[in-house]
Amino acid sequence: MKRKLEVSELIFKIFAYTFLTIFALLCLYPFLYTISGAISGREYVDNNQIILIPKGIQFEAFKIVFKDNQFWSAYANTLFLTFFGTIFSMFVAILGAYALSKTRLLFRKEFNFFLVFTMWFSAGVVPQFLNYTATQNIFYSIGISDDKWLVVIAMGMAAMNIILLRNAFEGVPKEIEEAAFVDGANELQVLTKVYLPMSKSALATVGLFFGISRWNGYYWARTMIKNINEWPIQVYIRDFLENTIWNTDISDISVNVYSQNSLMYAMVICAIIPILIIYPYIQKYFAKGANLGGVKE
Repeated sequence: MKRKLEVSELIFKIFAYTFLTIFALLCLYPFLYTISGAISGREYVDNNQIILIPKGIQFEAFKIVFKDNQFWSAYANTLFLTFFGTIFSMFVAILGAYALSKTRLLFRKEFNFFLVFTMWFSAGVVPQFLNYTATQNIFYSIGISDDKWLVVIAMGMAAMNIILLRNAFEGVPKEIEEAAFVDGANELQVLTKVYLPMSKSALATVGLFFGISRWNGYYWARTMIKNINEWPIQVYIRDFLENTIWNTDISDISVNVYSQNSLMYAMVICAIIPILIIYPYIQKYFAKGANLGGVKE
């Protein structure tokens, strides 16, 4: 039998659902506007006549993007950075979190303190730049000239994600670990056969954090990657915005049915498609994984 809601509870639910609905619509609006801007006619986009519904529908902007080989080259670079960057970062995070979750680790408290200390007091942009430059020079000296590997390796650690995984590993019952050791398992087997399967939600959450950060990475990729053929998609779109849209005279493109802004919108839509596809499959682990990794009993 359902309990009848009190007046205060009913008012709270109405307010909460109304607020969440408005907030969701506000988050959705930029995405819908981008789609409308990408497929609307030039005169409507350039004159800021697009609010939500597309006008003068055309798909020439998407056709131009699909034919842009440099755009898809940048897309491939982003896939490279996201795939290998996520794998390497997860590898570092898993090993670090597993070690720090062990009470038998020598100087465990000190290591945990230094890890948290990097979150409280960041070194800043200049020390990071000097560190990445030194790493880049080392790569060059051993024959690695592809700066994408610098972004993958030099930026492979995130203290917050290691802490989330550490807390999740600490939640694994010690009796299961002890039973595995009694059966003859070694540390690697305990990690891969016990801890990882029992921490799928936390692993999916941290993997999502790493993947999105690599996919959306702009600043250090723009700063450290010298070869434009190795730029990821975010850097390419920003360069297109700076050197094409901001420096283009509208009178020079009056013959086009699409706006230069529509080209940018079409690039943005294409750039977020993989995240839109992958996120729904990982989202079900997100709340559970963040709770397991962020709350410690």
